[in-house]
Amino acid sequence: MYPEEMVTPMRHELVQAGFKEWRSAAEVDRDLGSAKGVTLVVINSVCGCSAASCRPGVALAMQSGIKPDHAYTVFAGNDIDAVSQVREHLLGEPPSSPSMGIFKDGKFHGMIHRKDIQGRHPQEIAALVNEAVASAKAA
Repeated sequence: MYPEEMVTPMRHELVQAGFKEWRSAAEVDRDLGSAKGVTLVVINSVCGCSAASCRPGVALAMQSGIKPDHAYTVFAGNDIDAVSQVREHLLGEPPSSPSMGIFKDGKFHGMIHRKDIQGRHPQEIAALVNEAVASAKAA
């Protein structure tokens, strides 16, 4: 587990972008189970290069393009139960952080893995997010 004072600024980047935090498995099940429309879930992390571009990219996506109906985040390495529960809903996708799961009416629709984020600029990540959200909305 990372020191909370270290991850707090990273958490706030996504909260300020409009995300709600999940800290428990019960919160994940409550909100994801009743979600209508498209839900974007960001598995946030400390990981230097990927996380440092992921958060600004996701924030940029939330300011432009097609927005998800719901946006949630969990922090890998800290929100252990919540992250584990999110991964249960990702239907066999390998663990990856940072990463993003896209859900339509509470059902898994698609995934943006760390390998899709790594080495990309925030604008490229925003485009990936916008494309994934648009795809889920069209489904």
